[in-house]
Amino acid sequence: MTDMARGLIVAAPRSGSGKTVVTIGLQRALSRRGLRIGGAKTGPDYIDPAFHAVATGRPSCNLDGFAMTPAMIAALAAGIAAEADLIVAEGAMGLYDGLASGAATGATADIAAMLGWPVLLVLDASGAAQSLAAVAHGLASFPGAPPVMGAIVNRCASPRHRRMIEAGFARTSVPLLGFVPTDTRLEMPSRHLGLVQAGETADLDARIEAMADCVAAHVDLDAVVAGAGSLAGPDQRSSSPRRRGSINSNVALPALRVASLDPRLRGDDERVDGAPPFLRPPGERIAIARDAAFAFLYPHLLDGWRRAGAEMLWFSPLADEAPPEDADACWLPGGYPELHAGRLAGNARFLGGLRRFAQTRPVHGECGGYMVLGQSLTDADGIRHAMAELLPVETSFTQRKLNLGYRHVTWREATSFAEAGQTHRGHEFHYATVTGGAPGNLAEMADGEGNPLPPAGHRAGHVSGSFFHLIA
Repeated sequence: MTDMARGLIVAAPRSGSGKTVVTIGLQRALSRRGLRIGGAKTGPDYIDPAFHAVATGRPSCNLDGFAMTPAMIAALAAGIAAEADLIVAEGAMGLYDGLASGAATGATADIAAMLGWPVLLVLDASGAAQSLAAVAHGLASFPGAPPVMGAIVNRCASPRHRRMIEAGFARTSVPLLGFVPTDTRLEMPSRHLGLVQAGETADLDARIEAMADCVAAHVDLDAVVAGAGSLAGPDQRSSSPRRRGSINSNVALPALRVASLDPRLRGDDERVDGAPPFLRPPGERIAIARDAAFAFLYPHLLDGWRRAGAEMLWFSPLADEAPPEDADACWLPGGYPELHAGRLAGNARFLGGLRRFAQTRPVHGECGGYMVLGQSLTDADGIRHAMAELLPVETSFTQRKLNLGYRHVTWREATSFAEAGQTHRGHEFHYATVTGGAPGNLAEMADGEGNPLPPAGHRAGHVSGSFFHLIA
Protein backbone atom coordinates (compact mmCIF):
# COMPACT_ATOMS: atom_id res chain seq x y z
CA MET A 1 0.00 0.00 0.00
CA THR A 2 2.80 2.38 -0.84
CA ASP A 3 0.34 4.60 -2.72
CA MET A 4 -1.80 5.24 0.35
CA ALA A 5 -1.28 7.28 3.47
CA ARG A 6 0.55 6.08 6.51
CA GLY A 7 -0.95 6.69 9.93
CA LEU A 8 -0.44 6.94 13.67
CA ILE A 9 -2.71 7.22 16.69
CA VAL A 10 -2.14 9.79 19.43
CA ALA A 11 -3.02 8.02 22.69
CA ALA A 12 -2.52 8.45 26.43
CA PRO A 13 -2.80 6.59 29.75
CA ARG A 14 -6.01 8.46 30.60
CA SER A 15 -8.40 11.19 29.55
CA GLY A 16 -7.30 14.74 30.28
CA SER A 17 -3.67 14.19 29.25
CA GLY A 18 -3.86 16.67 26.38
CA LYS A 19 -4.42 14.33 23.42
CA THR A 20 -6.74 16.68 21.57
CA VAL A 21 -4.44 19.71 21.80
CA VAL A 22 -1.40 17.68 20.73
CA THR A 23 -3.36 15.99 17.93
CA ILE A 24 -4.70 19.15 16.33
CA GLY A 25 -1.37 20.91 16.89
CA LEU A 26 0.37 18.09 15.01
CA GLN A 27 -2.27 18.07 12.29
CA ARG A 28 -1.91 21.79 11.59
CA ALA A 29 1.89 21.86 11.98
CA LEU A 30 2.31 19.00 9.50
CA SER A 31 -0.24 20.55 7.14
CA ARG A 32 1.88 23.71 7.09
CA ARG A 33 4.74 21.56 5.78
CA GLY A 34 2.66 20.81 2.69
CA LEU A 35 1.47 17.36 3.72
CA ARG A 36 -2.15 16.33 3.18
CA ILE A 37 -3.18 15.32 6.69
CA GLY A 38 -6.21 13.18 7.45
CA GLY A 39 -7.87 12.91 10.85
CA ALA A 40 -9.80 10.22 12.72
CA LYS A 41 -11.06 9.54 16.23
CA THR A 42 -11.23 6.12 17.82
CA GLY A 43 -14.47 5.47 19.67
CA PRO A 44 -17.68 7.48 19.97
CA ASP A 45 -17.04 11.22 19.91
CA TYR A 46 -18.77 13.98 17.99
CA ILE A 47 -16.70 16.96 19.05
CA ASP A 48 -13.03 16.12 18.47
CA PRO A 49 -13.43 15.18 14.77
CA ALA A 50 -14.85 18.66 14.12
CA PHE A 51 -11.62 20.16 15.48
CA HIS A 52 -9.60 17.78 13.30
CA ALA A 53 -11.52 18.98 10.25
CA VAL A 54 -10.65 22.61 10.99
CA ALA A 55 -7.01 21.76 11.68
CA THR A 56 -6.54 19.72 8.49
CA GLY A 57 -9.09 21.19 6.09
CA ARG A 58 -10.42 17.66 5.50
CA PRO A 59 -13.27 15.65 7.04
CA SER A 60 -12.45 13.46 10.03
CA CYS A 61 -14.38 10.32 10.95
CA ASN A 62 -14.80 7.86 13.81
CA LEU A 63 -13.30 4.37 13.92
CA ASP A 64 -15.20 2.43 16.57
CA GLY A 65 -13.91 -0.98 17.63
CA PHE A 66 -17.11 -1.92 19.47
CA ALA A 67 -19.82 -0.93 17.01
CA MET A 68 -18.07 -1.39 13.67
CA THR A 69 -16.91 -4.57 11.97
CA PRO A 70 -13.22 -4.86 11.04
CA ALA A 71 -14.22 -4.53 7.37
CA MET A 72 -16.05 -1.28 8.05
CA ILE A 73 -13.12 0.13 10.04
CA ALA A 74 -10.73 -0.82 7.24
CA ALA A 75 -12.98 0.75 4.63
CA LEU A 76 -13.28 4.02 6.54
CA ALA A 77 -9.53 4.14 7.18
CA ALA A 78 -8.81 3.43 3.51
CA GLY A 79 -11.21 6.19 2.52
CA ILE A 80 -9.25 8.69 4.62
CA ALA A 81 -5.95 7.35 3.35
CA ALA A 82 -6.95 7.78 -0.29
CA GLU A 83 -7.06 11.55 0.18
CA ALA A 84 -4.10 12.06 2.52
CA ASP A 85 -0.35 11.65 2.84
CA LEU A 86 -0.47 10.98 6.58
CA ILE A 87 -3.29 10.22 9.02
CA VAL A 88 -2.97 11.65 12.52
CA ALA A 89 -5.72 9.94 14.51
CA GLU A 90 -6.73 10.58 18.11
CA GLY A 91 -7.47 7.88 20.65
CA ALA A 92 -10.29 7.86 23.18
CA MET A 93 -9.78 7.72 26.95
CA GLY A 94 -6.75 5.65 27.95
CA LEU A 95 -4.95 3.44 25.43
CA TYR A 96 -6.40 0.17 26.78
CA ASP A 97 -9.67 1.50 28.18
CA GLY A 98 -12.81 -0.18 26.92
CA LEU A 99 -15.31 -2.85 27.85
CA ALA A 100 -14.20 -5.33 30.51
CA SER A 101 -15.32 -8.33 28.46
CA GLY A 102 -16.35 -9.33 24.97
CA ALA A 103 -14.63 -9.80 21.63
CA ALA A 104 -14.85 -6.09 20.80
CA THR A 105 -13.82 -3.84 23.70
CA GLY A 106 -13.69 -0.55 21.79
CA ALA A 107 -10.19 0.19 23.11
CA THR A 108 -7.85 2.46 21.14
CA ALA A 109 -5.15 -0.23 21.30
CA ASP A 110 -7.38 -2.58 19.33
CA ILE A 111 -7.80 -0.08 16.49
CA ALA A 112 -4.04 0.52 16.40
CA ALA A 113 -3.31 -3.21 16.20
CA MET A 114 -6.09 -3.78 13.68
CA LEU A 115 -4.89 -1.10 11.26
CA GLY A 116 -1.16 -1.45 11.85
CA TRP A 117 -0.74 2.15 13.01
CA PRO A 118 1.79 2.81 15.77
CA VAL A 119 0.89 4.75 18.90
CA LEU A 120 2.31 8.14 19.81
CA LEU A 121 1.89 8.55 23.57
CA VAL A 122 0.96 11.83 25.21
CA LEU A 123 1.95 11.89 28.89
CA ASP A 124 0.78 14.58 31.32
CA ALA A 125 3.79 15.66 33.38
CA SER A 126 1.73 17.49 36.00
CA GLY A 127 2.87 16.15 39.36
CA ALA A 128 5.28 13.55 37.94
CA ALA A 129 8.78 13.24 36.50
CA GLN A 130 10.81 10.00 36.21
CA SER A 131 7.65 7.98 36.83
CA LEU A 132 6.38 9.01 33.39
CA ALA A 133 8.96 6.68 31.86
CA ALA A 134 7.58 3.78 33.88
CA VAL A 135 4.08 4.57 32.63
CA ALA A 136 5.31 4.70 29.03
CA HIS A 137 7.22 1.43 29.47
CA GLY A 138 4.14 -0.24 30.91
CA LEU A 139 1.91 0.92 28.07
CA ALA A 140 4.43 -0.25 25.47
CA SER A 141 5.00 -3.68 27.06
CA PHE A 142 1.43 -4.52 28.14
CA PRO A 143 0.31 -7.91 26.71
CA GLY A 144 -1.03 -7.46 23.19
CA ALA A 145 0.39 -3.93 22.96
CA PRO A 146 0.50 -2.22 19.57
CA PRO A 147 3.84 -0.72 18.55
CA VAL A 148 4.67 2.50 20.41
CA MET A 149 6.65 4.90 18.24
CA GLY A 150 7.52 7.29 21.07
CA ALA A 151 6.18 9.74 23.61
CA ILE A 152 5.43 13.44 23.82
CA VAL A 153 5.47 14.88 27.32
CA ASN A 154 2.78 17.50 27.88
CA ARG A 155 2.70 20.27 30.50
CA CYS A 156 6.42 20.23 31.18
CA ALA A 157 7.00 22.95 33.79
CA SER A 158 10.70 23.88 33.52
CA PRO A 159 14.12 22.85 32.18
CA ARG A 160 14.78 21.07 35.51
CA HIS A 161 11.52 19.18 35.14
CA ARG A 162 12.57 18.14 31.65
CA ARG A 163 15.95 16.82 32.85
CA MET A 164 14.23 14.68 35.49
CA ILE A 165 11.86 13.22 32.90
CA GLU A 166 14.72 12.53 30.47
CA ALA A 167 16.60 10.68 33.24
CA GLY A 168 13.66 8.31 33.59
CA PHE A 169 13.31 7.69 29.87
CA ALA A 170 17.03 6.92 29.61
CA ARG A 171 16.16 3.65 31.39
CA THR A 172 13.55 2.62 28.78
CA SER A 173 13.45 1.94 25.05
CA VAL A 174 10.57 4.39 24.43
CA PRO A 175 11.86 7.38 22.42
CA LEU A 176 11.12 10.88 23.65
CA LEU A 177 9.85 12.93 20.71
CA GLY A 178 9.04 16.20 22.40
CA PHE A 179 8.14 18.32 25.42
CA VAL A 180 5.13 20.62 25.27
CA PRO A 181 5.42 23.31 27.95
CA THR A 182 2.68 24.32 30.34
CA ASP A 183 0.80 27.14 28.59
CA THR A 184 -2.70 28.33 29.44
CA ARG A 185 -3.07 29.59 25.86
CA LEU A 186 -3.29 25.96 24.75
CA GLU A 187 -6.30 25.19 26.93
CA MET A 188 -9.66 24.64 25.25
CA PRO A 189 -13.03 25.66 26.75
CA SER A 190 -15.21 22.74 27.86
CA ARG A 191 -18.69 21.92 29.11
CA HIS A 192 -20.50 18.87 30.45
CA LEU A 193 -20.20 16.65 27.34
CA GLY A 194 -16.58 17.59 26.60
CA LEU A 195 -14.99 20.45 24.71
CA VAL A 196 -17.12 23.33 23.51
CA GLN A 197 -17.98 22.56 19.88
CA ALA A 198 -15.59 23.74 17.19
CA GLY A 199 -18.21 26.02 15.67
CA GLU A 200 -18.76 27.73 19.01
CA THR A 201 -15.09 28.22 19.96
CA ALA A 202 -14.01 31.84 19.64
CA ASP A 203 -10.98 32.52 17.43
CA LEU A 204 -10.65 28.82 16.71
CA ASP A 205 -8.22 29.09 13.83
CA ALA A 206 -5.95 31.40 15.82
CA ARG A 207 -6.03 28.92 18.70
CA ILE A 208 -5.10 26.07 16.38
CA GLU A 209 -2.28 28.14 14.88
CA ALA A 210 -0.92 28.74 18.40
CA MET A 211 -1.07 25.01 19.12
CA ALA A 212 0.73 24.27 15.86
CA ASP A 213 3.40 26.86 16.67
CA CYS A 214 4.00 25.25 20.06
CA VAL A 215 4.08 21.70 18.70
CA ALA A 216 6.38 22.66 15.83
CA ALA A 217 8.78 24.34 18.27
CA HIS A 218 8.89 21.55 20.83
CA VAL A 219 8.24 18.26 18.99
CA ASP A 220 10.49 16.38 16.54
CA LEU A 221 8.10 16.46 13.57
CA ASP A 222 10.52 14.58 11.33
CA ALA A 223 10.57 11.68 13.80
CA VAL A 224 6.77 11.72 14.02
CA VAL A 225 6.42 11.46 10.24
CA ALA A 226 9.12 8.78 9.99
CA GLY A 227 7.51 6.69 12.73
CA ALA A 228 4.06 6.41 11.12
CA GLY A 229 2.98 3.01 9.85
CA SER A 230 1.26 1.76 6.71
CA LEU A 231 -2.33 0.56 6.79
CA ALA A 232 -2.20 -3.17 7.56
CA GLY A 233 -3.04 -5.64 4.81
CA PRO A 234 -4.63 -9.11 5.10
CA ASP A 235 -1.23 -10.64 5.83
CA GLN A 236 -0.75 -8.28 8.81
CA ARG A 237 -3.74 -9.33 10.87
CA SER A 238 -4.14 -8.09 14.40
CA SER A 239 -3.15 -10.56 17.11
CA SER A 240 -5.00 -8.52 19.70
CA PRO A 241 -6.77 -10.76 22.22
CA ARG A 242 -9.66 -8.31 22.30
CA ARG A 243 -10.70 -8.55 18.68
CA ARG A 244 -9.47 -10.75 15.90
CA GLY A 245 -10.32 -10.25 12.25
CA SER A 246 -8.72 -9.80 8.86
CA ILE A 247 -8.33 -6.32 7.44
CA ASN A 248 -8.56 -5.86 3.70
CA SER A 249 -6.36 -2.87 3.01
CA ASN A 250 -7.77 -2.53 -0.50
CA VAL A 251 -11.35 -1.97 0.66
CA ALA A 252 -12.63 1.46 -0.31
CA LEU A 253 -16.06 2.96 0.21
CA PRO A 254 -17.83 2.33 -3.11
CA ALA A 255 -20.90 4.12 -4.36
CA LEU A 256 -24.06 2.35 -3.23
CA ARG A 257 -27.30 1.97 -5.14
CA VAL A 258 -30.34 4.02 -4.22
CA ALA A 259 -32.00 2.37 -1.23
CA SER A 260 -35.57 2.79 -2.41
CA LEU A 261 -34.84 1.06 -5.72
CA ASP A 262 -32.68 -1.85 -4.61
CA PRO A 263 -34.31 -4.54 -2.43
CA ARG A 264 -30.90 -5.61 -1.17
CA LEU A 265 -30.66 -2.33 0.75
CA ARG A 266 -33.45 -3.18 3.17
CA GLY A 267 -31.28 -3.71 6.24
CA ASP A 268 -27.85 -2.99 7.67
CA ASP A 269 -26.68 -6.60 7.40
CA GLU A 270 -26.69 -6.42 3.60
CA ARG A 271 -23.67 -5.65 1.45
CA VAL A 272 -23.64 -4.12 -1.99
CA ASP A 273 -20.62 -4.22 -4.34
CA GLY A 274 -18.38 -5.39 -1.47
CA ALA A 275 -19.29 -2.49 0.83
CA PRO A 276 -19.37 -3.04 4.60
CA PRO A 277 -22.72 -3.03 6.43
CA PHE A 278 -24.38 0.34 6.65
CA LEU A 279 -27.49 1.91 8.15
CA ARG A 280 -30.56 2.25 5.99
CA PRO A 281 -31.42 5.88 5.20
CA PRO A 282 -34.69 6.98 6.85
CA GLY A 283 -35.80 8.47 3.54
CA GLU A 284 -34.72 9.63 0.10
CA ARG A 285 -34.81 13.32 1.08
CA ILE A 286 -33.91 13.70 4.74
CA ALA A 287 -34.54 16.95 6.62
CA ILE A 288 -31.75 17.14 9.22
CA ALA A 289 -31.56 19.74 11.98
CA ARG A 290 -28.11 21.32 12.15
CA ASP A 291 -27.02 24.20 14.37
CA ALA A 292 -25.46 24.74 17.81
CA ALA A 293 -28.33 22.82 19.46
CA PHE A 294 -28.31 19.87 17.02
CA ALA A 295 -24.78 18.97 15.98
CA PHE A 296 -24.16 15.34 16.93
CA LEU A 297 -24.39 13.14 13.84
CA TYR A 298 -21.57 10.87 12.74
CA PRO A 299 -19.99 11.69 9.36
CA HIS A 300 -19.84 8.03 8.33
CA LEU A 301 -23.64 7.78 8.69
CA LEU A 302 -24.20 10.81 6.49
CA ASP A 303 -21.71 9.50 3.96
CA GLY A 304 -23.40 6.09 3.91
CA TRP A 305 -26.81 7.69 3.39
CA ARG A 306 -25.47 9.80 0.53
CA ARG A 307 -23.88 6.77 -1.09
CA ALA A 308 -27.23 4.99 -0.81
CA GLY A 309 -28.76 7.80 -2.85
CA ALA A 310 -30.31 9.92 -0.09
CA GLU A 311 -30.26 13.72 -0.17
CA MET A 312 -29.69 15.83 2.96
CA LEU A 313 -31.83 18.93 3.47
CA TRP A 314 -30.47 21.02 6.34
CA PHE A 315 -32.50 23.32 8.54
CA SER A 316 -31.90 25.25 11.78
CA PRO A 317 -34.42 25.04 14.63
CA LEU A 318 -32.51 27.82 16.43
CA ALA A 319 -33.17 30.07 13.42
CA ASP A 320 -36.87 29.10 13.71
CA GLU A 321 -36.78 27.06 10.51
CA ALA A 322 -39.23 24.20 9.98
CA PRO A 323 -38.31 20.92 8.27
CA PRO A 324 -38.38 21.47 4.49
CA GLU A 325 -41.74 20.50 3.03
CA ASP A 326 -40.17 18.56 0.16
CA ALA A 327 -38.43 16.14 2.56
CA ASP A 328 -39.88 12.67 3.18
CA ALA A 329 -38.24 12.10 6.59
CA CYS A 330 -36.87 14.26 9.42
CA TRP A 331 -33.94 13.58 11.74
CA LEU A 332 -33.20 15.55 14.92
CA PRO A 333 -29.63 14.73 16.06
CA GLY A 334 -28.27 15.09 19.55
CA GLY A 335 -26.53 18.21 20.75
CA TYR A 336 -27.19 20.86 23.38
CA PRO A 337 -30.89 21.78 23.27
CA GLU A 338 -30.79 22.28 27.05
CA LEU A 339 -28.60 25.36 26.53
CA HIS A 340 -31.17 26.84 24.13
CA ALA A 341 -34.41 25.45 25.56
CA GLY A 342 -36.10 28.83 26.04
CA ARG A 343 -35.33 29.90 22.50
CA LEU A 344 -36.50 26.60 21.03
CA ALA A 345 -39.72 26.72 23.04
CA GLY A 346 -40.48 30.15 21.58
CA ASN A 347 -39.75 29.25 17.97
CA ALA A 348 -43.33 28.74 16.78
CA ARG A 349 -42.46 28.25 13.11
CA PHE A 350 -40.06 25.42 13.95
CA LEU A 351 -42.39 23.66 16.39
CA GLY A 352 -45.49 24.13 14.26
CA GLY A 353 -43.73 22.95 11.13
CA LEU A 354 -42.32 19.92 12.95
CA ARG A 355 -45.79 18.96 14.20
CA ARG A 356 -47.32 19.26 10.73
CA PHE A 357 -44.46 17.26 9.22
CA ALA A 358 -44.97 14.48 11.79
CA GLN A 359 -48.61 14.04 10.80
CA THR A 360 -47.66 12.40 7.52
CA ARG A 361 -43.93 11.56 7.54
CA PRO A 362 -41.43 9.87 9.88
CA VAL A 363 -39.49 11.91 12.42
CA HIS A 364 -36.72 10.48 14.62
CA GLY A 365 -34.77 12.13 17.44
CA GLU A 366 -31.51 11.03 19.02
CA CYS A 367 -30.72 12.16 22.59
CA GLY A 368 -31.13 15.95 22.42
CA GLY A 369 -33.50 15.55 19.49
CA TYR A 370 -35.48 13.04 21.53
CA MET A 371 -35.84 15.55 24.36
CA VAL A 372 -37.13 18.21 21.97
CA LEU A 373 -39.73 15.78 20.63
CA GLY A 374 -41.00 15.24 24.17
CA GLN A 375 -43.52 17.12 26.26
CA SER A 376 -41.10 19.35 28.12
CA LEU A 377 -37.44 19.99 28.90
CA THR A 378 -36.47 21.43 32.29
CA ASP A 379 -33.12 23.22 32.19
CA ALA A 380 -30.41 23.31 34.87
CA ASP A 381 -32.03 26.38 36.46
CA GLY A 382 -35.25 24.47 37.02
CA ILE A 383 -37.21 26.30 34.32
CA ARG A 384 -39.64 24.06 32.45
CA HIS A 385 -39.90 24.66 28.70
CA ALA A 386 -42.66 23.15 26.55
CA MET A 387 -41.27 21.21 23.60
CA ALA A 388 -42.86 19.67 20.49
CA GLU A 389 -45.18 17.40 22.51
CA LEU A 390 -44.91 14.60 19.95
CA LEU A 391 -43.62 11.90 22.34
CA PRO A 392 -44.86 11.05 25.87
CA VAL A 393 -41.63 11.89 27.75
CA GLU A 394 -40.47 14.71 30.01
CA THR A 395 -36.78 15.33 30.67
CA SER A 396 -34.83 17.45 33.14
CA PHE A 397 -31.32 18.68 33.96
CA THR A 398 -32.09 19.82 37.51
CA GLN A 399 -30.63 16.62 38.95
CA ARG A 400 -27.96 15.65 36.48
CA LYS A 401 -27.04 11.98 36.21
CA LEU A 402 -24.38 10.75 33.84
CA ASN A 403 -25.54 8.00 31.47
CA LEU A 404 -22.52 6.82 29.53
CA GLY A 405 -21.61 3.67 27.68
CA TYR A 406 -21.91 1.42 24.67
CA ARG A 407 -25.31 -0.05 23.92
CA HIS A 408 -26.90 -2.93 22.01
CA VAL A 409 -30.38 -1.96 20.84
CA THR A 410 -33.05 -4.28 19.45
CA TRP A 411 -35.98 -2.34 18.06
CA ARG A 412 -39.37 -3.51 19.29
CA GLU A 413 -41.13 -1.54 16.58
CA ALA A 414 -40.25 -0.74 13.01
CA THR A 415 -38.87 2.73 12.27
CA SER A 416 -37.93 4.54 9.10
CA PHE A 417 -34.36 3.21 9.40
CA ALA A 418 -34.82 -0.24 11.00
CA GLU A 419 -37.13 -3.22 11.04
CA ALA A 420 -38.74 -4.59 14.20
CA GLY A 421 -36.34 -7.09 15.76
CA GLN A 422 -33.27 -5.59 14.12
CA THR A 423 -30.25 -4.91 16.34
CA HIS A 424 -27.92 -1.93 16.14
CA ARG A 425 -24.87 -0.84 18.10
CA GLY A 426 -24.16 2.61 19.46
CA HIS A 427 -23.86 4.51 22.71
CA GLU A 428 -25.46 6.82 25.24
CA PHE A 429 -23.86 9.97 26.65
CA HIS A 430 -26.14 12.39 28.46
CA TYR A 431 -26.86 13.98 31.83
CA ALA A 432 -30.62 14.36 31.42
CA THR A 433 -33.09 12.33 33.45
CA VAL A 434 -36.59 11.23 32.53
CA THR A 435 -39.01 12.80 35.00
CA GLY A 436 -42.37 11.87 33.52
CA GLY A 437 -44.34 10.33 30.70
CA ALA A 438 -45.10 6.82 29.57
CA PRO A 439 -42.68 3.91 30.07
CA GLY A 440 -40.12 3.39 27.30
CA ASN A 441 -41.29 0.97 24.65
CA LEU A 442 -39.30 1.57 21.48
CA ALA A 443 -36.35 -0.76 22.02
CA GLU A 444 -34.84 -3.50 24.15
CA MET A 445 -31.55 -2.27 25.58
CA ALA A 446 -28.35 -3.92 26.78
CA ASP A 447 -25.01 -2.44 27.75
CA GLY A 448 -21.84 -3.09 25.77
CA GLU A 449 -21.21 -6.38 27.56
CA GLY A 450 -24.73 -7.62 26.88
CA ASN A 451 -26.19 -7.02 30.34
CA PRO A 452 -29.89 -6.15 30.01
CA LEU A 453 -31.12 -2.63 30.70
CA PRO A 454 -34.73 -1.39 30.93
CA PRO A 455 -36.53 -0.83 27.62
CA ALA A 456 -36.12 2.72 26.37
CA GLY A 457 -37.31 5.23 23.82
CA HIS A 458 -40.77 6.04 22.52
CA ARG A 459 -42.83 5.72 19.36
CA ALA A 460 -46.06 7.65 18.69
CA GLY A 461 -47.51 7.61 15.19
CA HIS A 462 -44.78 8.57 12.73
CA VAL A 463 -42.50 9.88 15.51
CA SER A 464 -39.77 7.94 17.33
CA GLY A 465 -36.85 8.77 19.55
CA SER A 466 -34.48 7.65 22.29
CA PHE A 467 -31.27 8.64 24.05
CA PHE A 468 -29.44 6.06 21.95
CA HIS A 469 -26.91 7.31 19.36
CA LEU A 470 -26.58 5.06 16.31
CA ILE A 471 -23.10 4.08 15.14
CA ALA A 472 -23.50 0.91 13.09
